[in-house]
Amino acid sequence: MHDWFSTPEYGYWTGLAAGFGMRVAGALVILFAGMKIVGWIADALGRALARAHIEQTAALFLARVAQTTMQIVLLLAAVQLLGVPMTSMLAVLGAAGLAIGLALKDSLSNIASGVMLVALRPFRVGDIVTIGGVSGKVELINMFQTRLRGADNQTVTLPNALITADSIVNLTPDTMRRIELVIGIGYDDDIDQARAIVMEILRGDRRVLGEPAPAVLVYALAESSVDLGIRCHVANADWFAAKCELTERIKKAFDDAGVSIPYPQRDTHVYTHAPASQEPARAST
Repeated sequence: MHDWFSTPEYGYWTGLAAGFGMRVAGALVILFAGMKIVGWIADALGRALARAHIEQTAALFLARVAQTTMQIVLLLAAVQLLGVPMTSMLAVLGAAGLAIGLALKDSLSNIASGVMLVALRPFRVGDIVTIGGVSGKVELINMFQTRLRGADNQTVTLPNALITADSIVNLTPDTMRRIELVIGIGYDDDIDQARAIVMEILRGDRRVLGEPAPAVLVYALAESSVDLGIRCHVANADWFAAKCELTERIKKAFDDAGVSIPYPQRDTHVYTHAPASQEPARAST
């Protein structure tokens, strides 16, 4: 019986499989060990940027971009070790990159917007911002998304392209923030009395800053009320609690003083028409 294991074909295929297996093993070693090294390098780069007093947002973004770039280079090296020619691989990657770029144009716009956010710095990590009606503290800015921590401790993730296309309100640059309340009183109530009550409450609250000075203004003569605009400034950290508590105190003080906060009102006019049978008879000629 012919022994196939002793034939040249068996030796050829065995050597081919062994060589390919060694290349696969080497590629896996390079890939997994390289990922560990890339992670260490990215961490070291982040610490170096921090020591160089690079702004935190830019440092995190640059470290993430460097890590992604090194991972791509590492993947190309592993594929080349498998025997794939680099020129052919680059040609394939170029064609695939064009197709992927068209398919992922929104993701690429997020990357471009992330670069703009880091370069223009409308906000930084740690700032309190309002973007598209969503408010929160900035926790992370990466290539594709920006993560906020809302006041209710929920995580809000926004695409970078959405951020640059919308209005951005940064509440952090200044140390204080204005509270503005609009409260209506009745037309029969005394405006000066209502103003004195509100000013006493504002002056008695230690969180209300003296400069800029608080004020109570007549905003409008509305349909059902005289609208008073109540304005004062507090520290950023006190804004929400102070706004809620001042609203409650003003309501209770108005109740005690007999100052009304009217409901919306409408005047209804009812016209009664006499039936046709009761109309006076016309004189005959």
